[in-house]
Formats: sequence, structure tokens, C-alpha cells
Amino acid sequence: MKELTSLLIWAVLILAVFGYLWWKGHLRRLAAYLRETREELRKCTWPTWDELKGATVVIGISVILLGGFTVLADLVFNFLVFNVLARMLI
Repeated sequence: MKELTSLLIWAVLILAVFGYLWWKGHLRRLAAYLRETREELRKCTWPTWDELKGATVVIGISVILLGGFTVLADLVFNFLVFNVLARMLI
């Protein structure tokens, strides 16, 4: 009995929210937004499989180079801070 009451409360709440959104016109605007979005996505030019593979390789190489640069910069600053500056303070 408790589960049925809880289910009915949720159903009434969901219907009330849906009714309010419909009454205020939010559902009509959402439908228009989705329709316009679908139209704009049809206008897009999507990459071919070969273009996608090439872009993936370029991104992978860029990530590796940026990661290497970050590691190298970290090592240099670590050396400077702990070796050069530490000796200057002692």
C-alpha cells in the first residue's frame, strides 16, 4: 500500500510539472529548438573516415609532444629550485 501511494504521488508530481511546462509554452519552445538543431546538423559537413584518422594521428602526436614538453619543463624547474636556489640559500 505504501508503494502504491508513493507511486501515485510521483505520477501526480510528474504530471503537474508536465502540465505547468505545457501551459507556459516551454514544451513548444523545446520542440522548436530540437527541430532547428536537427536542421542545422543536416547542414554540417562531416569528415570522411580518412580525414578522421588523419586528425586523430595529429592530435595524438600533439598530445605526446605537449606531454614531453611539460615533463622537460618540470624537470628543468625542479633542478633549478632544488639545486641552484637551495645552494644559494644555504
